[in-house]
Amino acid sequence: MYGKYNILIGAIGYWLLAIGLLSCRTDEVTYPSEYEVLPMESRELSSFAPNEPIGMYLLNEGNMGSNKATIDYVDFCNGYYIRNIYGERNPNVIKELGDVGNDIQVYGGRLYAVINCSHKVEVMDLHTCRRIGQIDIPNCRYIRFHGDKAYVSSYVGPVSIDPNAQLGAIFEVDTATLKVTRKVTVGYQPEEFEIIGDYLYVANSGGYRAPDYDSTLSVIDLQDFRQVKKIPVCVNPHRVRKDQYNRLWITSRGDHKNVQPQLTYFSPITNSLLPIAQAPAVSEMVLLGDSIYYYGAHWSDETMSNQTTYGVFNIQSPIPNNQYPISNIQSFITDGTEKNIKIPYGIQVNPYNGDIYITDAKNYVSSGQLHCYSREGKRKWSVRTGDIPAHMCFVYR
Repeated sequence: MYGKYNILIGAIGYWLLAIGLLSCRTDEVTYPSEYEVLPMESRELSSFAPNEPIGMYLLNEGNMGSNKATIDYVDFCNGYYIRNIYGERNPNVIKELGDVGNDIQVYGGRLYAVINCSHKVEVMDLHTCRRIGQIDIPNCRYIRFHGDKAYVSSYVGPVSIDPNAQLGAIFEVDTATLKVTRKVTVGYQPEEFEIIGDYLYVANSGGYRAPDYDSTLSVIDLQDFRQVKKIPVCVNPHRVRKDQYNRLWITSRGDHKNVQPQLTYFSPITNSLLPIAQAPAVSEMVLLGDSIYYYGAHWSDETMSNQTTYGVFNIQSPIPNNQYPISNIQSFITDGTEKNIKIPYGIQVNPYNGDIYITDAKNYVSSGQLHCYSREGKRKWSVRTGDIPAHMCFVYR
């Protein structure tokens, strides 16, 4: 499918992978059933800098109701793309990973995968992907960490569009016992969140209550674990990311009709909320240094089509007249290959070498693709993934 980088399956693949993993890992060797050789040189583990990723996990969402969430692994050490590593490493887990993977994060030598419609967070060993346990949380969405605690946003109620859908919540989890310790009610259908100091900021989308969307940011005091206030932000907020100055960047999806997607800047220090002048529609983003890398795939109910853009811009600009101007947007794809990406669905940027990773969900029901671009915007390689590839996180030695 991808020229000379053919899929290798079976005994030959097992033998090659065993040799490669033995040179890079000290844990017990296992043999994934399918992998693909990538166009990168094999390296000794010792050659990687402490701040250089040795690999990257990719969580494939899988179609809702199909129980096809999977985890793939990009092995930067040996130059392999390993498909469905969770299923191979955990053959005795009933129904494998579960239904709809919604987030994947690394913390404390463990890998955490939020499986939305299976109402759980799967916890694995970071380097082997072997199952450690699970955290049971209804309709869970995203996970972040602070000290010895994990925090998970949850819609709480059933997975269904309902104008009377109940308020959502943030669950606190002890990372040692994987037990829920506290819960606080927030707004409707809470999505992403960030933690700054002793406060948690979560976007309430109200997605189940369309067209009556929520438009607030709940602020949680982590000491008392209570909601101290709600800040009006934008209609149907979704992404919340903090930059290196502890400022929050919030995306919204609008109402898909009259209210357009919006990018908003919020400073907890000054308690100021500023709209971004002439901001693009941002579906997903990565903050790296003073830059935001993003793609925007804005769906319109009126035109029944997506409008897609890719870009990077600097966030260190001054803020005159209560607006944060963006005038330096450039596409991070410079070779014209963006036209081959049908439905961008995930983005990640290697903080060490600047490589940019974009996933393509294709038609949502069959295998997607992962594309790797250099910092100059040239495509380096593409590889087949699981269904609906979405969320990525790096692994360090």
